Amino acid sequence: MVTSMTAALRRPMSVDAFLDWEERQELRHEFDGAAPLAMVGGTEAHALIAGNIAFALRSRLPPGCRIYGSDLKLRMAASVRYPDAMVVCRPASLRATFVTDPVVVFEVLSDSTSYTDRLVKSREYRDIATLARYVIVEQSAIGAMVFERPDWRGQPILGGEARLAMPELGIDIALAELYAGLDFAA
Repeated sequence: MVTSMTAALRRPMSVDAFLDWEERQELRHEFDGAAPLAMVGGTEAHALIAGNIAFALRSRLPPGCRIYGSDLKLRMAASVRYPDAMVVCRPASLRATFVTDPVVVFEVLSDSTSYTDRLVKSREYRDIATLARYVIVEQSAIGAMVFERPDWRGQPILGGEARLAMPELGIDIALAELYAGLDFAA
């Protein structure tokens, strides 16, 4: 009996099974296509940058577009993620717990998520038809890696004078705005 239970536990979950399971959990989890992954807390820098992204974009977004933080899930064909920020440009139900069609996704990089954010999520996000841009924001220095359509090759933007262009939204912002309140010299 133990063998069959062990085998059953090793079977990958479906996205629907994960979403049903997560609703009953106290903690948030991402889903990598096979198993739930517990979400852990971040640093002060991570929280400041994520908040700055939302603040910098909120008043600049075109009508009909909204910025969401990491409380809303992004559901894909085989996985579920909690991006640090994402822009969605279509009406949504106020009761929705996930979206499927962001236009821009932001992840704030940390040591523990570097591999996943740079490689795994980049591949997952590339397959979202509506996604025009994926921005990986550095946490320890002013810089970002930007993946954009049509070629989806990572392009670095570095330094406080750099600008993050988002023509799909009709805006661009100074990269330094995402780092307001952080002092890297300290």
